[in-house]
Amino acid sequence: MFSAGESSGDQHAANMFLAIKKQQPEIQGIGMGGTKMRLAGINIDYDSANIGVIGVIEVIKHYGEIRRALKQMQQLIITERPDLLVCVDYKEFNLKLARFAKQQGIKVLFYVSPQVWAWRPKRVITYGKAIDMMAVIFPFETAYYDAENVPVRYVGHPSVDKVHPLHSKAEDIKLFQLNEQQPIIGILPGSRGNEIKRMLPVMLDAAKKIQTHTPDAQFLLPQADSISDELLASYLQQTDIKIQVIKNQPYDVIQCCDAVMTTSGTATLETALLTTPMVIVYKLSTLTYLLGRLLVNIDVIGLPNIIAGKKIIAELIQDEANGENIAAEIQRILEDKDYAQTMDVELNKVKEKLGEGGGSNNMAELALEMLTGNAASVVPEYNH
Repeated sequence: MFSAGESSGDQHAANMFLAIKKQQPEIQGIGMGGTKMRLAGINIDYDSANIGVIGVIEVIKHYGEIRRALKQMQQLIITERPDLLVCVDYKEFNLKLARFAKQQGIKVLFYVSPQVWAWRPKRVITYGKAIDMMAVIFPFETAYYDAENVPVRYVGHPSVDKVHPLHSKAEDIKLFQLNEQQPIIGILPGSRGNEIKRMLPVMLDAAKKIQTHTPDAQFLLPQADSISDELLASYLQQTDIKIQVIKNQPYDVIQCCDAVMTTSGTATLETALLTTPMVIVYKLSTLTYLLGRLLVNIDVIGLPNIIAGKKIIAELIQDEANGENIAAEIQRILEDKDYAQTMDVELNKVKEKLGEGGGSNNMAELALEMLTGNAASVVPEYNH
């Protein structure tokens, strides 16, 4: 049984299940997820499209639906008695579900650790009581679980396998009818509806300012499959800037860009893996942001910066995430060649740290080991 509450978790679970099926074709999958899991052959009992939200206020607004989803998943555990529950990310919901499954005597594998290195490191103990194994996607995360004797396995980051453009850069330039002599700028507003509402207007304002300064700038927007045409159109219709929206080819779009403005999240890591210079932007509701400031104990929020151990990419958060600041950072990347080159070198180091990949296959092997009772922690050699 799988439990994935967001677009990225849906993808991870789907890839993992396909890898399991290659080794054990007769295995069946059930649970909560989205389109990708359904296409992979998992029987979706609850579609998670309605509950993929972030932030305190947003969760409160959707609390009734989230609670209903949890009840439904708990009932599924009782009626189906799965041999293994795989909780994919979606931390607080899946912690509750994991606890329930454990009480029912079901084995629990948790995929993607909560960011214990950012805030509340003692959550390791809480999660340790609710799970049988934690699968982490960053090599430095194993130390936190080892310290509390919680079974842990480093499986690699799923993005390493996923981030491969369909075509060469030259082919994409031709396909998207771009002029590579003129600046190409990517707009990545996020994969959740509330991110689009909060980030896209700011990014469109930045694009307008960039175009005023650089009239021949070309803008590309890769549309996440979790975002409807209607939602995107409602914002794009309000601007006279020519923005080319491209579906189902995010990595092809990113590799074409000279610079990218991206909402903080997995997209920043994907952009880093393609070594494309970027600026990371994020806005939350005021309450969520203030709570975050109190709880989070790291100086940076962008994944490339966290992995690098220093700020290699500019981060514009909350009030700083405005059109003027974003435009200024994009212009700096375009005009200051040394600045862009230094960023490229640092992004290549981040890419190197993330290793060779194989995350889905490693997860499949771990799940099969747990089903046969042979799983044990494997700690990577990692240079902090």
